Amino acid sequence: MNSVSELQQQLAASHYVADRAVAVSAYLALKLQRPLFLEGEAGVGKTSLAQALAGVLGTDLIRLQCYEGLDVNHAVYEWDYARQILELRLLQVNDSVDRAAARKQIYSDQFLLKRPLLQAIDPQRTTAPVLLIDEIDRADEEFEGYLLELLSEFLISIPELGTVRARVKPVVILTSNRTREVHDALKRRCLYQWIDYPSFEKELAIVRERVPQAAARLAEQVTSIVQKLRGHELYKVPGVSETLDWAAALTTLDRTTVDAASAEDTLGVLLKAKEDLDSVRGAVLAQLIANI
Repeated sequence: MNSVSELQQQLAASHYVADRAVAVSAYLALKLQRPLFLEGEAGVGKTSLAQALAGVLGTDLIRLQCYEGLDVNHAVYEWDYARQILELRLLQVNDSVDRAAARKQIYSDQFLLKRPLLQAIDPQRTTAPVLLIDEIDRADEEFEGYLLELLSEFLISIPELGTVRARVKPVVILTSNRTREVHDALKRRCLYQWIDYPSFEKELAIVRERVPQAAARLAEQVTSIVQKLRGHELYKVPGVSETLDWAAALTTLDRTTVDAASAEDTLGVLLKAKEDLDSVRGAVLAQLIANI
Protein backbone atom coordinates (compact mmCIF):
# COMPACT_ATOMS: atom_id res chain seq x y z
CA MET A 1 0.00 0.00 0.00
CA ASN A 2 1.14 3.52 -0.81
CA SER A 3 -0.53 5.59 1.91
CA VAL A 4 -2.01 5.49 5.39
CA SER A 5 -5.49 5.99 3.95
CA GLU A 6 -5.06 3.00 1.66
CA LEU A 7 -3.97 0.81 4.57
CA GLN A 8 -6.96 2.05 6.59
CA GLN A 9 -9.28 1.03 3.77
CA GLN A 10 -7.64 -2.38 3.41
CA LEU A 11 -7.92 -3.01 7.15
CA ALA A 12 -11.61 -2.10 6.92
CA ALA A 13 -11.96 -4.64 4.10
CA SER A 14 -10.50 -7.19 6.55
CA HIS A 15 -13.22 -6.18 9.07
CA TYR A 16 -10.90 -4.12 11.28
CA VAL A 17 -11.99 -0.55 12.02
CA ALA A 18 -8.76 1.39 12.61
CA ASP A 19 -8.63 5.03 13.59
CA ARG A 20 -6.03 7.31 12.03
CA ALA A 21 -3.45 6.97 14.83
CA VAL A 22 -3.46 3.16 14.70
CA ALA A 23 -3.32 3.15 10.90
CA VAL A 24 -0.35 5.54 10.92
CA SER A 25 1.56 3.36 13.40
CA ALA A 26 0.87 0.20 11.40
CA TYR A 27 1.86 1.92 8.14
CA LEU A 28 5.14 3.17 9.61
CA ALA A 29 5.91 -0.25 11.09
CA LEU A 30 5.54 -1.77 7.63
CA LYS A 31 7.52 0.87 5.78
CA LEU A 32 10.31 1.26 8.36
CA GLN A 33 10.43 -2.50 9.10
CA ARG A 34 10.19 -1.83 12.82
CA PRO A 35 8.30 -3.91 15.41
CA LEU A 36 5.05 -2.36 16.59
CA PHE A 37 4.32 -2.44 20.33
CA LEU A 38 0.59 -2.23 21.07
CA GLU A 39 -0.48 -1.55 24.63
CA GLY A 40 -3.97 -1.24 26.09
CA GLU A 41 -6.64 -2.94 28.13
CA ALA A 42 -7.72 -6.47 27.28
CA GLY A 43 -10.19 -6.75 24.45
CA VAL A 44 -9.57 -3.44 22.67
CA GLY A 45 -8.40 -4.99 19.40
CA LYS A 46 -4.63 -5.40 19.69
CA THR A 47 -4.53 -9.03 18.59
CA SER A 48 -7.17 -8.37 15.93
CA LEU A 49 -4.93 -5.75 14.32
CA ALA A 50 -2.18 -8.35 13.79
CA GLN A 51 -4.73 -10.75 12.31
CA ALA A 52 -6.08 -8.05 10.01
CA LEU A 53 -2.59 -7.05 8.87
CA ALA A 54 -1.83 -10.65 7.93
CA GLY A 55 -5.02 -10.64 5.87
CA VAL A 56 -4.12 -7.35 4.18
CA LEU A 57 -0.62 -8.57 3.34
CA GLY A 58 -1.84 -12.00 2.26
CA THR A 59 0.71 -13.71 4.48
CA ASP A 60 0.93 -16.15 7.39
CA LEU A 61 0.13 -15.09 10.94
CA ILE A 62 2.51 -16.76 13.41
CA ARG A 63 1.39 -16.30 17.00
CA LEU A 64 3.44 -16.72 20.14
CA GLN A 65 1.17 -16.62 23.19
CA CYS A 66 3.26 -15.51 26.16
CA TYR A 67 2.87 -16.78 29.71
CA GLU A 68 4.86 -16.95 32.91
CA GLY A 69 7.72 -19.43 32.56
CA LEU A 70 7.83 -19.31 28.75
CA ASP A 71 11.21 -20.65 27.67
CA VAL A 72 13.26 -21.22 24.53
CA ASN A 73 11.92 -24.75 24.03
CA HIS A 74 8.38 -23.47 23.61
CA ALA A 75 9.16 -20.12 21.94
CA VAL A 76 12.07 -20.88 19.63
CA TYR A 77 12.89 -24.55 19.03
CA GLU A 78 13.48 -27.95 20.56
CA TRP A 79 14.75 -31.27 19.34
CA ASP A 80 12.46 -34.23 18.71
CA TYR A 81 14.25 -36.46 21.22
CA ALA A 82 12.01 -39.48 20.73
CA ARG A 83 12.76 -39.63 17.00
CA GLN A 84 16.45 -38.93 17.60
CA ILE A 85 16.72 -41.91 19.98
CA LEU A 86 14.96 -44.13 17.46
CA GLU A 87 17.33 -42.97 14.73
CA LEU A 88 20.34 -43.64 16.96
CA ARG A 89 19.19 -47.20 17.58
CA LEU A 90 18.81 -47.75 13.85
CA LEU A 91 22.29 -46.35 13.24
CA GLN A 92 23.78 -48.59 15.92
CA VAL A 93 22.72 -51.59 13.89
CA ASN A 94 25.12 -50.41 11.19
CA ASP A 95 28.60 -50.72 12.68
CA SER A 96 30.17 -48.89 9.74
CA VAL A 97 28.60 -45.52 10.68
CA ASP A 98 31.05 -43.35 12.63
CA ARG A 99 30.11 -41.11 15.57
CA ALA A 100 30.59 -37.82 13.71
CA ALA A 101 28.29 -38.89 10.88
CA ALA A 102 25.68 -40.14 13.35
CA ARG A 103 25.74 -36.87 15.29
CA LYS A 104 25.39 -34.85 12.10
CA GLN A 105 22.46 -36.96 11.03
CA ILE A 106 20.46 -36.78 14.24
CA TYR A 107 21.08 -33.05 14.68
CA SER A 108 19.69 -32.16 11.28
CA ASP A 109 16.72 -30.08 10.25
CA GLN A 110 14.43 -33.10 10.01
CA PHE A 111 14.58 -33.56 13.81
CA LEU A 112 14.19 -29.86 14.64
CA LEU A 113 10.81 -28.75 16.00
CA LYS A 114 10.40 -25.13 14.96
CA ARG A 115 8.45 -23.00 17.41
CA PRO A 116 6.92 -19.59 16.52
CA LEU A 117 10.07 -17.43 16.69
CA LEU A 118 12.12 -19.81 14.55
CA GLN A 119 9.20 -20.27 12.15
CA ALA A 120 9.05 -16.50 11.68
CA ILE A 121 12.71 -16.11 10.68
CA ASP A 122 12.99 -19.36 8.72
CA PRO A 123 15.42 -18.55 5.85
CA GLN A 124 13.32 -20.71 3.54
CA ARG A 125 10.61 -18.04 3.64
CA THR A 126 10.49 -15.71 0.65
CA THR A 127 7.64 -13.54 1.95
CA ALA A 128 7.48 -11.90 5.36
CA PRO A 129 4.97 -13.37 7.82
CA VAL A 130 3.28 -11.41 10.59
CA LEU A 131 4.78 -12.48 13.92
CA LEU A 132 2.42 -11.77 16.81
CA ILE A 133 4.09 -11.87 20.23
CA ASP A 134 0.92 -11.72 22.29
CA GLU A 135 0.74 -10.49 25.89
CA ILE A 136 4.47 -10.02 26.36
CA ASP A 137 3.72 -8.60 29.81
CA ARG A 138 2.87 -12.12 30.97
CA ALA A 139 6.33 -13.47 30.13
CA ASP A 140 9.34 -13.22 32.44
CA GLU A 141 11.89 -10.42 32.16
CA GLU A 142 14.52 -12.96 31.08
CA PHE A 143 12.46 -13.69 27.98
CA GLU A 144 12.30 -9.97 27.21
CA GLY A 145 16.11 -10.00 27.18
CA TYR A 146 16.09 -12.79 24.62
CA LEU A 147 13.69 -10.83 22.41
CA LEU A 148 16.00 -7.81 22.47
CA GLU A 149 18.67 -9.78 20.61
CA LEU A 150 16.21 -11.40 18.25
CA LEU A 151 14.54 -8.11 17.26
CA SER A 152 17.92 -6.47 16.68
CA GLU A 153 19.42 -8.99 14.26
CA PHE A 154 16.60 -11.40 13.41
CA LEU A 155 18.86 -14.36 13.89
CA ILE A 156 18.83 -17.38 16.18
CA SER A 157 21.85 -19.40 17.24
CA ILE A 158 21.34 -23.17 17.42
CA PRO A 159 24.49 -24.75 18.89
CA GLU A 160 24.11 -28.03 17.01
CA LEU A 161 23.34 -26.42 13.62
CA GLY A 162 24.78 -22.90 13.66
CA THR A 163 23.17 -19.52 13.11
CA VAL A 164 19.79 -19.14 11.43
CA ARG A 165 19.18 -15.70 9.93
CA ALA A 166 15.96 -14.36 8.43
CA ARG A 167 15.96 -14.01 4.67
CA VAL A 168 13.06 -11.57 4.93
CA LYS A 169 12.23 -9.75 8.16
CA PRO A 170 8.86 -10.66 9.66
CA VAL A 171 6.32 -7.96 10.47
CA VAL A 172 6.45 -8.03 14.28
CA ILE A 173 3.53 -7.02 16.50
CA LEU A 174 3.94 -7.16 20.28
CA THR A 175 0.95 -6.68 22.57
CA SER A 176 0.66 -5.94 26.27
CA ASN A 177 -2.31 -5.64 28.61
CA ARG A 178 -0.03 -3.79 31.03
CA THR A 179 -0.30 -6.32 33.85
CA ARG A 180 3.30 -5.25 34.50
CA GLU A 181 5.65 -2.71 32.99
CA VAL A 182 7.66 -3.98 30.03
CA HIS A 183 11.31 -2.92 30.09
CA ASP A 184 12.14 0.32 28.28
CA ALA A 185 14.93 -1.37 26.32
CA LEU A 186 12.38 -3.55 24.54
CA LYS A 187 10.02 -0.66 23.88
CA ARG A 188 12.86 1.36 22.35
CA ARG A 189 13.25 -1.34 19.69
CA CYS A 190 9.65 -0.73 18.65
CA LEU A 191 7.18 1.85 17.46
CA TYR A 192 4.62 2.38 20.21
CA GLN A 193 0.85 2.74 20.08
CA TRP A 194 -1.62 2.89 22.94
CA ILE A 195 -5.06 1.54 22.02
CA ASP A 196 -7.84 2.83 24.26
CA TYR A 197 -11.46 1.81 24.55
CA PRO A 198 -13.19 3.15 21.43
CA SER A 199 -15.67 6.00 21.30
CA PHE A 200 -19.36 5.17 20.90
CA GLU A 201 -19.23 5.90 17.17
CA LYS A 202 -16.18 3.73 16.56
CA GLU A 203 -17.46 0.84 18.68
CA LEU A 204 -20.82 0.94 16.93
CA ALA A 205 -19.01 0.82 13.59
CA ILE A 206 -17.06 -2.22 14.80
CA VAL A 207 -20.26 -3.99 15.88
CA ARG A 208 -21.89 -3.27 12.53
CA GLU A 209 -18.80 -4.53 10.71
CA ARG A 210 -18.21 -7.68 12.76
CA VAL A 211 -21.85 -8.61 13.56
CA PRO A 212 -23.65 -7.44 10.42
CA GLN A 213 -26.66 -9.65 11.14
CA ALA A 214 -27.49 -7.66 14.29
CA ALA A 215 -30.49 -5.34 14.03
CA ALA A 216 -29.57 -1.65 13.84
CA ARG A 217 -31.37 -0.74 17.07
CA LEU A 218 -29.87 -3.73 18.90
CA ALA A 219 -26.34 -2.74 17.83
CA GLU A 220 -26.89 0.80 19.12
CA GLN A 221 -28.32 -0.38 22.45
CA VAL A 222 -25.60 -2.94 23.07
CA THR A 223 -22.88 -0.41 22.32
CA SER A 224 -24.49 2.24 24.53
CA ILE A 225 -24.90 -0.11 27.50
CA VAL A 226 -21.29 -1.31 27.28
CA GLN A 227 -20.02 2.25 27.02
CA LYS A 228 -21.93 3.19 30.18
CA LEU A 229 -20.84 0.05 32.04
CA ARG A 230 -17.20 1.04 31.56
CA GLY A 231 -17.89 3.98 33.82
CA HIS A 232 -18.97 1.70 36.68
CA GLU A 233 -16.70 0.17 39.31
CA LEU A 234 -16.12 -3.26 37.79
CA TYR A 235 -13.63 -5.99 38.55
CA LYS A 236 -13.19 -6.72 34.83
CA VAL A 237 -14.27 -4.01 32.40
CA PRO A 238 -15.77 -5.45 29.20
CA GLY A 239 -13.70 -4.94 26.06
CA VAL A 240 -14.78 -4.68 22.45
CA SER A 241 -14.60 -8.46 22.10
CA GLU A 242 -17.26 -8.80 24.81
CA THR A 243 -19.41 -6.19 23.06
CA LEU A 244 -19.26 -8.26 19.88
CA ASP A 245 -20.02 -11.48 21.75
CA TRP A 246 -23.04 -9.91 23.45
CA ALA A 247 -24.43 -8.51 20.20
CA ALA A 248 -23.96 -11.92 18.54
CA ALA A 249 -25.59 -13.75 21.48
CA LEU A 250 -28.67 -11.52 21.50
CA THR A 251 -28.97 -11.81 17.72
CA THR A 252 -28.76 -15.61 17.99
CA LEU A 253 -31.72 -15.42 20.38
CA ASP A 254 -33.63 -13.52 17.68
CA ARG A 255 -33.66 -10.24 19.60
CA THR A 256 -33.89 -7.01 17.63
CA THR A 257 -33.73 -4.81 20.74
CA VAL A 258 -32.30 -5.20 24.24
CA ASP A 259 -34.94 -5.88 26.88
CA ALA A 260 -34.46 -6.54 30.59
CA ALA A 261 -35.19 -10.27 30.38
CA SER A 262 -32.80 -11.03 27.51
CA ALA A 263 -30.12 -8.78 29.03
CA GLU A 264 -30.34 -10.65 32.34
CA ASP A 265 -30.21 -14.02 30.58
CA THR A 266 -27.09 -13.15 28.56
CA LEU A 267 -25.20 -10.92 30.99
CA GLY A 268 -22.60 -13.64 31.51
CA VAL A 269 -21.53 -13.18 27.89
CA LEU A 270 -20.61 -9.57 28.67
CA LEU A 271 -19.33 -9.67 32.25
CA LYS A 272 -16.84 -12.33 33.35
CA ALA A 273 -16.70 -11.95 37.12
CA LYS A 274 -19.31 -12.95 39.71
CA GLU A 275 -18.83 -9.67 41.58
CA ASP A 276 -19.62 -7.70 38.42
CA LEU A 277 -22.70 -9.80 37.64
CA ASP A 278 -24.03 -9.29 41.15
CA SER A 279 -23.46 -5.54 41.08
CA VAL A 280 -25.07 -4.96 37.68
CA ARG A 281 -28.02 -7.34 37.71
CA GLY A 282 -31.39 -5.99 38.71
CA ALA A 283 -31.91 -2.28 39.21
CA VAL A 284 -28.62 -1.13 37.67
CA LEU A 285 -29.15 -3.06 34.45
CA ALA A 286 -32.80 -1.99 34.23
CA GLN A 287 -31.76 1.65 34.64
CA LEU A 288 -29.12 1.33 31.91
CA ILE A 289 -31.68 -0.09 29.49
CA ALA A 290 -34.26 2.55 30.39
CA ASN A 291 -31.81 5.37 29.69
CA ILE A 292 -30.94 4.38 26.10
